[in-house]
Amino acid sequence: MSRKEDLHLLATTALFAAAITVVTAYMLHIPIPTGGYVHLGDTLIYLAACLLPAPYAVAAAAIGAGLADLLTAPMWALPTLVIKAVIVLFFSSRTERILCRRSCAAVILAGLFSPAAYALAGCAMAGTMAAFVPQFVGTLAQGIGSGALFLAVAPALDGVKLKERVIHN
Repeated sequence: MSRKEDLHLLATTALFAAAITVVTAYMLHIPIPTGGYVHLGDTLIYLAACLLPAPYAVAAAAIGAGLADLLTAPMWALPTLVIKAVIVLFFSSRTERILCRRSCAAVILAGLFSPAAYALAGCAMAGTMAAFVPQFVGTLAQGIGSGALFLAVAPALDGVKLKERVIHN
């Protein structure tokens, strides 16, 4: 990879991290009765995972979501760093399009893994397994919202050849 390509990927990663932070921490929050809120930051994480090579997407997701938690709910920052880094790995940037079989399957896997991982982290923080179900349900709602938005916008982004424009420019 040339120095120019490296710089382009680094800048794109930083922009994704910043956008993930802002969208997760401050934009369009839908409160959940069990605590927390639904946000659309994971939609940007899924998109970054489809556009950027894995190491860059992992960095964008972990930094962006981790910073959002530091700003809003610091006790979740460490679990978020790990969980968001892992969900990126379900996706691939190696396909020609954003919406493909793998990204559709990845939305489902991420939508189940993330709530389970956050629920286990919640149990560890609370010191009881009783925290599992409320945390899982709330985070599942988050995953469904982000996944639905990703699946809704991906065809349009493929239509304007976003992947080609972001990666090859």
